[in-house]
Amino acid sequence: MMNEQEFIKEIDRYLNDEMEGPERIAFERYCEENATAAEQLATHRLFLQQLRSYADRVVFKQQLAKVGEQYHAGAHKDAGRAEPMIVTLWNKFKVNSLVAASVAILAVFSTLWLSGYYQTIQKTTSNYSALRRDMNTVQKNVNAQNAVIRNINSGKQRDDRSASNFGGTGFVISANGYVVTNYHVVRGADSVHLQSVKGDSFRANVIYIDPTHDLALLRINDSTYTPLKNVPYTFKETPSELGEDVYTIGYPRDEVVYGQGYLSSRTGYAGDTTAYQISIPVNPGNSGGPVLDSRGNVIGIISGKQTGIDGASFAIKTEALLNSIAAVPTDSLDQELVIGKKNTLGGLRRTEQVKKIQDYVYLVKVY
Repeated sequence: MMNEQEFIKEIDRYLNDEMEGPERIAFERYCEENATAAEQLATHRLFLQQLRSYADRVVFKQQLAKVGEQYHAGAHKDAGRAEPMIVTLWNKFKVNSLVAASVAILAVFSTLWLSGYYQTIQKTTSNYSALRRDMNTVQKNVNAQNAVIRNINSGKQRDDRSASNFGGTGFVISANGYVVTNYHVVRGADSVHLQSVKGDSFRANVIYIDPTHDLALLRINDSTYTPLKNVPYTFKETPSELGEDVYTIGYPRDEVVYGQGYLSSRTGYAGDTTAYQISIPVNPGNSGGPVLDSRGNVIGIISGKQTGIDGASFAIKTEALLNSIAAVPTDSLDQELVIGKKNTLGGLRRTEQVKKIQDYVYLVKVY
């Protein structure tokens, strides 16, 4: 499976005769059997042809201009000398050449528009939905206002954390307070708080971001925080099987929610090889939640869903997560980040697994 960018690179190799023998035959057979691929190949071939045509016109124009300059530079030496035909043509048709070049450019972009190239890009962007939850609902604002009134009447100070703007999910990767979530959840944050399943809230700092894989590493920085016991789950580094039973825990609302499904594709949105597609209905707020298999191994982290299709959700693979963690500069860590290697969930019933896991999954509140 190739995503769109990878396929375009393969098209370029094919059109530039960089494929040989079996590889070229396999590529042609793939395009014959795949209507979308064939359309992309035809569109890209036309696009390149028109670009080359325009480039040829530009080179010809430059050559004509050079000849013209040479002629005019030597005209005073031989005024009676007949004007070369090519110069005559240049002086007569140079405006038309510029018009032709402009028409070529217009033709290129018109072809892209008519072929649906730009609509495809727009559709690709709009079909993927990140799951950052807007927490400023009308009801929440009303409750916050009521709380302010009550606090004024009782002489208490207002808690600014009632005005959180966005929310998501995060989960512990190291028992000494390191938590991972999606980058899009904390992007633009002034401050971040983590709320446990028991309702306790802790301040956290964003210490590392990986926008490429939509990941962010947080560190709980709160005097009221007590480090947890060893993390009960492990992180699976090998690929999971298609159809495998998986589940997630997250915060699409202000209380923890369990979701169950299966792994429906080994690649994510638009053929992304660093992600899975999973058949679990998710909602804004699930972003950053762990995806686990039946043995209690984390296989990924929820990142988004495809709009208009129920159950088409996407999770960043654990391999990408571990690579991102390995890239964290050591000088940004005030304590060692240790990924647990001992799984205490294997063999437990699902309800028992969930009970143990939920203490390590947080509601991420962004201000």
